[in-house]
Parts: sequence; C-alpha cells; structure tokens
Amino acid sequence: MLLPALALLLALPDDPAPNPQIDYAGFTTLATDVRALRAKRLLDFAAFKAKAAEKHALILDARSADKFAEGHIAGAVNLPLTDFTAEALAEAIGPNRDRPILIYCNNNFSNHRAPVMLKKPALALNIQTFINLVGYGYPNVWELRDVVDFEDPRVGWTTGGVGRP
Repeated sequence: MLLPALALLLALPDDPAPNPQIDYAGFTTLATDVRALRAKRLLDFAAFKAKAAEKHALILDARSADKFAEGHIAGAVNLPLTDFTAEALAEAIGPNRDRPILIYCNNNFSNHRAPVMLKKPALALNIQTFINLVGYGYPNVWELRDVVDFEDPRVGWTTGGVGRP
C-alpha cells in the first residue's frame, strides 16, 4: 500500500516540458520498490558492528567531506551523496557490486551537535543513500537502525581521515 502523499504525487500529471535527465516518476517507483528491501536490512548496533567486521564489508558515510573530517565511525569511507555518480561509486566501492555496504547518518546519533546535527526524520540521509545505492546497482546495502551516542567507545568515533580510498 502506498502512503497517501506518495499516491497523490504519483497521480499528478507528467511535467508538460519534461527534462529527459530528471525522472521523478522513476524515483518514486524506485523508492517504493526499495522499501521492502530496506525494511529487511535495518541492523541494530551490535549487528551493524558485526557486519562491518566481515571480510570485504564497507562502511560508507555519505555526509559532506567537512562533516566526515569532523567525525565518523572508524574505518568508514566518505563519498558525499551529492557526489554519487556511477563512476564515483565504482571508485569508492570497488568492482564487487555485491559487496556489503553499511550506511549511517546524522539521525543515528543522539548527540545532536556538530558534526551530526539531526535532520527532519523524513529527510534523513539514510533514506536517500539507500535508494541511491540500490538505484545505481548495489543491492547489498545494510543500514544502522539504532540511535547511539558517538561518545560511546563501542561506536569507534574518530576524526580526520580521507574520503575515497
């Protein structure tokens, strides 16, 4: 069942002068299709850490490069969502499209201070990141479900670091 707002958007007439490089209807279809997969891929913190420790797993931080440098989960690779392209993702993730990719965002942290200021829940970066990764052909995405304190030593919060490998 579609959410009422999404159903309304899907019922709107097509743009009378569409841009062939922007496909809103395609996005809403993709978002709807990804919903069931995402529901099965939400991990509590312990499972997220265990999955991240698996061979070839990648923690992908899609926040800005500045916020990543201010703090992130140790071992994460940064590729800002605004920089997602087929080429940039291939460079950051590597050739194995089935590689486990773990994601998190500001809204996974209870601190609500720099560098993880909370976003509106419906606009949390995890949602767009998950949809984009699947849309670009990376189906093995796993998302941190829990809200944690980045000062908890189990999180492994660190500063500095580089973006792409």
